[in-house]
Amino acid sequence: MSSYDRKEHLNQLHAQRRADTQRKVDESIKRLIKINKNINFNSVANESGVSKATLYSNLNIRERIETLRRQQSQVPTPKQVKREMDDNNKDAIIASLKRKIKKLEEENEQLKEQLKISYGDIYKKI
Repeated sequence: MSSYDRKEHLNQLHAQRRADTQRKVDESIKRLIKINKNINFNSVANESGVSKATLYSNLNIRERIETLRRQQSQVPTPKQVKREMDDNNKDAIIASLKRKIKKLEEENEQLKEQLKISYGDIYKKI
């Protein structure tokens, strides 16, 4: 009968579980990057099916998620780019609207003058 080493068996089992967890996390991070989603502990936990406690307690995984999260925070999101474009275009839009208002005011003054002349012509005819 062969000797059964319970400690060795448990060590192998835990090593296999750590490898499975690492594989799940790696695959979920790749999927999140591919679909352009934010990488944080919540999203990785939801995508991989691994608990957040496990993600926080495993130092390698934790450092990787924190690094990826920092990298993503430094890259401007499409909303931020659009907001910056809006801020830059705001001055041009304001200038354009001011020109339009000035043109409409001038047109309004011309129409008032024409109306005065027309009223004068009508008054002379009476």
